[in-house]
Amino acid sequence: MCSVCLRCGPSCVSVLAVHEPSPWALWQFRAMIVCVNPSSWPVLDYADYGCYCGKGGSGTPVDDLDRCCQVHDYCYSDSMQHEDCWGIFDNPYTEIYSYQCDRASKTVTCKENNNPCEMFICECDRKAAMCFDKAGYNPEHAHLPSEHC
Repeated sequence: MCSVCLRCGPSCVSVLAVHEPSPWALWQFRAMIVCVNPSSWPVLDYADYGCYCGKGGSGTPVDDLDRCCQVHDYCYSDSMQHEDCWGIFDNPYTEIYSYQCDRASKTVTCKENNNPCEMFICECDRKAAMCFDKAGYNPEHAHLPSEHC
């Protein structure tokens, strides 16, 4: 079992974020994805896939994996309205949380020491990582032109 708890400044962001990625936050979400799917290459696999994986997102998801990204985008939007998340300080693109990876069972657990906002955002990422693992990857949907959305 390994435990990851990272802290960084206000420039952190998710691999699927609309803003410029920070290496620390990119690592945090990437590590979650690799925990549940060790053979994946998150930055290559999910940074420009379908209509929702990567920067922005619009239209109709092209498959289950793209739907995972759409749900993750909506979850991040919901966190911006969450009563326990406060302005730019608890932004999902900057918030760092604590979680635990069990490589043997390929599971991720958001840790109890997270505040309610951190827990909400951690759960967004945890659920997305698990969804990515269950969804199939179709290479035809990588680098999909936006007119197909």
